[in-house]
Amino acid sequence: MIDIAQDVGADTRCGFVALIGAPNAGKSTLTNALVGTKVSIVSHKVQTTRSLVRGIAIEGKTQIILVDTPGIFAPKRRLEKAMVRSAWSGAGDADAVVLLIDARVGLSDDVTAIIKGLADVRRPRAILLNKIDLVKRENLLELAYNIGQLISFDRLFMVSALTGDGLAELREWLTGMLPHGPWLYPEDQISDAPMRSLAAEITREKLFHRLHEELPYRSTVETDSWQERKDGSVRIEQTIFVERESQRKIVLGKGGDTIKAISTASRKELAEILEVPVHLFLFVKVRENWADDPERYREMGLEFPSSD
Repeated sequence: MIDIAQDVGADTRCGFVALIGAPNAGKSTLTNALVGTKVSIVSHKVQTTRSLVRGIAIEGKTQIILVDTPGIFAPKRRLEKAMVRSAWSGAGDADAVVLLIDARVGLSDDVTAIIKGLADVRRPRAILLNKIDLVKRENLLELAYNIGQLISFDRLFMVSALTGDGLAELREWLTGMLPHGPWLYPEDQISDAPMRSLAAEITREKLFHRLHEELPYRSTVETDSWQERKDGSVRIEQTIFVERESQRKIVLGKGGDTIKAISTASRKELAEILEVPVHLFLFVKVRENWADDPERYREMGLEFPSSD
């Protein structure tokens, strides 16, 4: 068994950093930017991230394990409750917590509630004002001051996860703040999620991009088979599950146009990530009330709530 710590030196650091925030604060975009490639899907549709996604970034001799959590809000349905519970568990288990706030939205009810909950998390914590390229500087300073009246924090960062502005300072802080210890993952690993899971998530992202208004976010995708062929290509079969027949028809589209467009977009991105040709086959099935099935929650890495 290889001693990773010995390979990278005795003065290595490694730790978990939970990224929390309200829906659409930019947690997935930040995770991908810090890792340097896509490990978490991004969508304008709220609650795209459902379970904890861990992206692995290397900064000098520090391995930063970023835990992209579901957006935190006032949950109503069973799936929503499971997602919010998962987010708070990620914060409680981490070595440090970074609260992302969409600078355009500011101190919304959801953000204020998160700040109150964060007061009980005894970890180094930073506030990150995201999307600063879309907000006037005087508004940013006022927002930072108002946050400081609600909670104490170790650092405040103003960044644009999309453009990369301000991320160097965040990396530097994380590098010096995480505990000394051996790396937990090989140097070339970017996520703890298997490729089958990431492939399903990428297709779900394309599904949301194509059908943002028409399709409920409770639709899901599963990778049924993954075959590495002799010519170096990969053959992938996936099933898109929806809750009603009317939704299945929406996903298929007229003459199958919609499902073809989703497949093409997903296949193209998967081929770029895997760096091999990809043959992707998508199927659409109705699975009524899947959001009430404990087995589905286990597959997503979520705890099944006892009540809806």
